Amino acid sequence: MKGLDTLDWIVIVIYFALLLGVAWWVIKQKQKNTEDYFLAGRNIGWFMVGASIFASNIGSEHVVGLAGNGAGDKMPLLIYELHAWIVLMLGWVFLPFYARSGVFTMPEFLEKRFDSRSRWVLSVVSLVAYILTKVSVTIYAGGIVVSALMGIPFWIGAVATVVLTGIYTILGGMRAVVYTETIQAIVLVVGAGVLTVMGLDAVGGWGELKATIGDDYFNMWRPNSDPDYPWLPLFITSTIVGIWYWCTDQVIVQRVLTAKNIKEGRRGSIFGALLKLLPVFLFLIPGVVALGLKMQGKLNWDSPDEAFPVLMSQILPSGLRGLVAAGLLAALMSSLASVFNSCSTLFTLDIYKKIKPNKPEAELVKTGQIATFFVVGLGLLWIPIISRLSDGLYEYLQNVQAYISPPIAAVFLLGIFYKRINANGAIATLVGGFIIGFGKLTLEILKSSFSEGSFLFNIADINWLVFGAYFFAMCIAIAVITSMFYPAPTEAQLQGLTFGNITDEQKANNKSSYNIWDILVSIAVILLVLYIMVSFSTLSL
Repeated sequence: MKGLDTLDWIVIVIYFALLLGVAWWVIKQKQKNTEDYFLAGRNIGWFMVGASIFASNIGSEHVVGLAGNGAGDKMPLLIYELHAWIVLMLGWVFLPFYARSGVFTMPEFLEKRFDSRSRWVLSVVSLVAYILTKVSVTIYAGGIVVSALMGIPFWIGAVATVVLTGIYTILGGMRAVVYTETIQAIVLVVGAGVLTVMGLDAVGGWGELKATIGDDYFNMWRPNSDPDYPWLPLFITSTIVGIWYWCTDQVIVQRVLTAKNIKEGRRGSIFGALLKLLPVFLFLIPGVVALGLKMQGKLNWDSPDEAFPVLMSQILPSGLRGLVAAGLLAALMSSLASVFNSCSTLFTLDIYKKIKPNKPEAELVKTGQIATFFVVGLGLLWIPIISRLSDGLYEYLQNVQAYISPPIAAVFLLGIFYKRINANGAIATLVGGFIIGFGKLTLEILKSSFSEGSFLFNIADINWLVFGAYFFAMCIAIAVITSMFYPAPTEAQLQGLTFGNITDEQKANNKSSYNIWDILVSIAVILLVLYIMVSFSTLSL
């Protein structure tokens, strides 16, 4: 790999100066209450909401892992990047209920729909899941990127970036996160876009790339008999994970809750859905290009996860290399900042405030800052463990999420669409689902210690996509059956929180929050998703 030269470093320094200048400007603004610190005063416009959604989602694990998928014959996982239609669901279906309830967090919404037990369970599990997956995986991937690009030790790059991100997140709160994420999204799109264009030119164009690799390589739909990525379980499980991540996860939903109103939040989600289509071209295609160049003898790398940084170092000229490096650092920082702020929000409002309800607003903000500090520390402590992961960082992340998401997705979907579900049904699903999910994950980790053909080995050996689909069905069954043994919620308790309990005034307010252009752009996003799905299909199902 070529190292960064003087011009590259100048570009990186300018980028960070701009980023820290914006963060410092935000830090100087007064943030004396929880609404301002955790939700930026609920006063953000649609452009920043959409850019923040995109930047929160695209972290270093995307850049490293998605390009690694493209270079490592894991094209079916592309489906996780075609969830733009689910991002639309956030704005069109879920946001009106969240906004009407006036909540700060997703556990808080469950408390309003069900009871405090659901809030506690979701808060604790979400915090643990964030630290073990999002924080740790992002730090690990970021360490790989920083180490490869700058020629510095993994630990120094990872720790320095995490500490810097933690400082401006702690001091600036949600407003600093949203403003800096907008800048980072622009840098990331421009940098990766340039790399895609120049990479395709180096490999000889799209036609030459397909001729080098072969048409079958681009097929994302494999037969149901495929042992790794059967198409139907892949579609079902990826959709469940998508609904959990895009419509119920604190990190993403917190972005639309910062909007001025439902109209701005919905348009932000539509804009975020459009941006969500970009990773296919910005990260996955460069991975395929890196594979094509390797097959042509023009590029060399050992692990698929090295494809993107190696391609970048070889293809881009001085200056542009620094811009893309800045974009990769932006991806790391934006993802970490989002998770840090969301963790502090969950801990402060869903745990600390419930224990000490009479604490003043200023003290709650300080508690959120301290919570962020501890999340930073726990993320750093987890680095030695996460660094022992096997190849395929992106697949690992989706694998773990397939065991976390089904109970949460089931409770939120049924809670909004089926008013008969009650608090006991919700808590049984959350607790039972988490025991089943983490049980399967534990068995998978210990699989090598079981004798082949034994009961535990066979359970551990179930394909994670197949398990995720059946697991979701189990969670739905648990919620419905348990609810039938207890009284239905009252109409007053459900008011405005389910589709069957919306007043005419609420319906009118929601209808006035969108126009024909919002509808047309949303339809265009869905058509683009279908077009990409068809384009990456070369075999019959």
